[in-house]
Amino acid sequence: MFKYLEAIEELPKELKGPFVRILELFREDIAETVKRSDFERFEKATEENFNKVWGSIHELAEAQKRTEQEIKILAVELKDTRKMVGGLSDAFGYTLKNEAYKALPKLLARDFNIEVEGRLIRKYIEYPDGRHDEVNIFGKAKKNGRDLWVVGESKVRMSKKEINDFLKMVERLGSVIRGDKLLLGVTHTIMPDIEKYAQSKGIKVYWSYEF
Repeated sequence: MFKYLEAIEELPKELKGPFVRILELFREDIAETVKRSDFERFEKATEENFNKVWGSIHELAEAQKRTEQEIKILAVELKDTRKMVGGLSDAFGYTLKNEAYKALPKLLARDFNIEVEGRLIRKYIEYPDGRHDEVNIFGKAKKNGRDLWVVGESKVRMSKKEINDFLKMVERLGSVIRGDKLLLGVTHTIMPDIEKYAQSKGIKVYWSYEF
């Protein structure tokens, strides 16, 4: 029996308790059984029972190891899936921007009588302190002979937080980019209340299907 006591130490923590309890029950039965039974027969039967119990415990321990390994594999696969989904989302976002650069000049001419000078681009604007902002849609334009800047944000699914972040960036840009600005929001989808919020802040929203 002592060899099982030693073997218990090799078991996972959560399996030690149940197996120790089994040993205690056997111990309680030993004294009473020895009083009324032949010890050799008892010892043999006990050994056989213990072997069966130990086999079951061992199977449980092995099953737990397999489960833990499967969980690790699933965690890795989930991480890879998240990376893949993130990559697809980025790719779709870049595609949305690229389509916007080509389509917006005609839409701005139609809706605002604005003529884009050159082309619209994605640009990093640097500040005197070394910091910078990435502007998704940026370019020079003219309206009735007057210069203005086109500044836009492009998001696959535009949220109120993203609109507020964009407005804060526009406020920062005012320190280095002087003059009037036309604010744009380009998106694949946006909830009606969020679109109204953007419009109330002076942001013209274009949906991807308009391209």
